[in-house]
Amino acid sequence: MVKNDDAYGEIRRLLSSADIADLRKGLELVRREIARIGSGEARPLFEILSAVFYVDTLDRPDLVPVLDEALSLVAGFGSWVIPALVDRLEAGDVKAQLAAGHALGRIGADAIAPLMVKYDAVADPAVRPFVLYALGKIASPLIAVAVPMMLEAIVSDELETRDTATRALGRMADSIPAGGLPGDLCRAVVDRLHAALADTHAGVRSKAVRSLGKMARAGHMTHAERDTLAATCRRLLGEDGSFEWDRAWVVRREAEEALRLTGT
Repeated sequence: MVKNDDAYGEIRRLLSSADIADLRKGLELVRREIARIGSGEARPLFEILSAVFYVDTLDRPDLVPVLDEALSLVAGFGSWVIPALVDRLEAGDVKAQLAAGHALGRIGADAIAPLMVKYDAVADPAVRPFVLYALGKIASPLIAVAVPMMLEAIVSDELETRDTATRALGRMADSIPAGGLPGDLCRAVVDRLHAALADTHAGVRSKAVRSLGKMARAGHMTHAERDTLAATCRRLLGEDGSFEWDRAWVVRREAEEALRLTGT
């Protein structure tokens, strides 16, 4: 293991490189060092690994596996890394904020409570969508505890908050087993998602349709609610003769899929 007076200076150099071979070598050195010292002693390595969070995978799609491996290494550090990742949601760089959200999602249920606390505590409303994004990445039935917060977020005045909450509700529907939400809360989710179909932004409307479809698929709807969703989808597609179809193609595309999921 290369180690110098700069405390892992070689790893830092490699993970700051734009060369994929250097990045892979740096991650391999991190993996070996974790095996040597244990994840509980790896706090200095987290700061070094965080450099990979800023990789632009849209510009460099070849680096997607590198970022994925870095996120897995970070998620494997254990519960001590959760506060550090939650703080990274305020990084001010979208790439790093999304990466932190992905890592928190991989950590799972242990990150739910700290994220909910963060949502209420942040002063900058621009950070809240990243908190919601991270919560939506957590594939655990325990995520049901965050549903009331999502219901508040979906009616926010902030577009990004509404948009992210609308999508996250669908992800939560996938993670929560049928019957895992109290009936009144389940109805509230369905009602709020239907209300979001009137949003002025097509992105929010499309995510609302998608999330409604996921609610139907996951068994969170009654027969009557599935029938109502099917009728709504036909209206959005212009198939009911009302001439009230949604003008946005992305909404109509989601409506086709949601209609299929209703089973009607």
